[in-house]
Amino acid sequence: MDKPLPVDKFIAIYQKLNSTNLDLLSEIYSPDIAFTDPMHSINGLVALRHYFANLYSNVKHCQFEISHSYTCGDSAFIYWTMHYAHAKLASGNTISVAGHSKLLFADDKIVEHRDYFDVGALLYQHIPLLGTVIKFINKRAS
Repeated sequence: MDKPLPVDKFIAIYQKLNSTNLDLLSEIYSPDIAFTDPMHSINGLVALRHYFANLYSNVKHCQFEISHSYTCGDSAFIYWTMHYAHAKLASGNTISVAGHSKLLFADDKIVEHRDYFDVGALLYQHIPLLGTVIKFINKRAS
């Protein structure tokens, strides 16, 4: 049987990742992982595990729906929609945000992970009062 590609392992783990199995992160990330998203820059697997523990402790649920993935040499590009619910955002209803990730692999482990997504759609539009202002600005700009 063929060995799964590192990107396939990443997708499989992200499909089942939750607050009780964060140890799975060590199966896909290098100990010196550099993780960046529009709001955070994290270095090292210990710090990344702490970031995810905090993320999952603040949401009712969080799942990633992977729509496409592409691999080119040691790089992979994953297109996803994150579905999450937070008690203080959007009246606790599920929020869906599209984004994508660029991964760089070395020795079948991710050494760089960069996420791209709209922070307004993820957070700002769902904060009471601020969300109304953001939606008004978006409407006026379009």
